Amino acid sequence: MKNIPTPYYIVYEERLRRNLELIRSVAARAGVEIIMAFKANALWKTFPIIREYIGASTASSLNEMQLSLDYLRGDVHAYCPVYTPATFPRFLAGCSHITFNSLRQFEQFAPELRAWNEAHPDRRVSPGLRVNPQCSVIGTDIYNPCLPGSRFGMTAEMVGERLPEGLEGLHFHALCESTSQDLERVLEAFEEQFGHLLERVKWVNMGGGHLMTREGYDTEHLISLLRGFRERHPHLQVILEPGSAFTWRTGDLITSVMDVVDNQGVKTAIIDASFACHMPDCLEMPYKPAITEALPEGSEQGTAYRLGGNSCLSGDYTGDWRFAEPLQPDQRLTLEDMNHYTTVKTNMFNGIQHPSIWLCRADGSTECLREFSYEDYRDRMD
Repeated sequence: MKNIPTPYYIVYEERLRRNLELIRSVAARAGVEIIMAFKANALWKTFPIIREYIGASTASSLNEMQLSLDYLRGDVHAYCPVYTPATFPRFLAGCSHITFNSLRQFEQFAPELRAWNEAHPDRRVSPGLRVNPQCSVIGTDIYNPCLPGSRFGMTAEMVGERLPEGLEGLHFHALCESTSQDLERVLEAFEEQFGHLLERVKWVNMGGGHLMTREGYDTEHLISLLRGFRERHPHLQVILEPGSAFTWRTGDLITSVMDVVDNQGVKTAIIDASFACHMPDCLEMPYKPAITEALPEGSEQGTAYRLGGNSCLSGDYTGDWRFAEPLQPDQRLTLEDMNHYTTVKTNMFNGIQHPSIWLCRADGSTECLREFSYEDYRDRMD
């Protein structure tokens, strides 16, 4: 792969299949349905691989829904913070499940939903309500949907003792790259606050954030939790919709050092990629990705460097990493785990060239999935 010009993303089929096999195993052993969240992964040219393992997805926009219908081809579960009169008919036509963020939204669209189901008994849409168990297990506020004053979901106080006629499911989402122990806490809060409603619904969607493919994740505990919930509520279909778990550690971003700037004792290696454009979560969360060529975290050997992106944003940098030898122009660096929530969030700020996207097949061959050009930048504003 040394002949591929940098910067480029590369996804590894073998790693992707390993994650998918684990997810399929958990679903089968726990007796639940696990579907893929498009907000974490929309590389549709990898969907033929994913399609071998799962049969449904979750979408939060018409574009995600249509991409699923076109290339994943299973059922689509929709959740949007708000539907509009213009978008809702299209969601009805494309989805199997629709979750509403508020009772007001459900009441607004319930007549249209009932009319659709009466007219299309073979393509019936099951409506649900997002609820907020008010159990915060996420340390980063920007990713915490259970913060006080959250715009996501209805609290138990807001729902009351009964659900409106016609609602068939409850949906909660309170995790982000979380553990099964976090789920246990949230599930306890959910059942305590909303347990009186469970006999009146057909399904419960436990949202995303179940990072079951991370090393050290207690999958046996997860399976035990899910089995226990199903034993307590045997009539319910249980759905999980993790995002990161599907593509966790399945891809990297390969970039090259172009220059080194030493200012007041701070060495910055400027690369041919951008954190702001190509790795935005590094600045949003923030977090520092592992670099294959760097010394282990915590090492005091070698030389310390920041990495600086090639945009004009002053804050387009992160670090520090330590390297055994001084970094040189044209030296390649591997920024690890740059697939989930990365390729879906990229942008073309400053008109910076977007990295190409490659797939490394299980047999070691490589396939270019997408290259980008000036026309891609131009046509976004057309």
